[in-house]
Amino acid sequence: MKEVIAVIRINMMNQTKQALTECGIDAFFANEAQGRGKGFANPEVLEGVEQGYEEAAALLGEKGKLYPKRMVTVVVEDSKVGCVVETLINTNQTGLPGDGKVFVLPVADAVRIRTGESGAKAIA
Repeated sequence: MKEVIAVIRINMMNQTKQALTECGIDAFFANEAQGRGKGFANPEVLEGVEQGYEEAAALLGEKGKLYPKRMVTVVVEDSKVGCVVETLINTNQTGLPGDGKVFVLPVADAVRIRTGESGAKAIA
């Protein structure tokens, strides 16, 4: 089993839900998140801010803030990881900074509380 975590733009959430459902994924989590990528600020300006230059801080302006995002999390069998990742990329890729990231992590086990089922049965 794998956990697939995607950080995406807020305005892409409805398309992402639809696309995951079409991929056969009906169960997933979506949380509000905030973040920013390293590409949103000039490294030289950030260095100036760290050194205490007020001019650099003024140049940084809004680029140092955190941006609202959605974090989608789904746990799937190994055989479905490719479909989920491809779906997330195809649905959310605009070619502009801020499209997001996808992370894939191993999951040791899962247990459905109601029935006590574990492993693949718990996520089916």
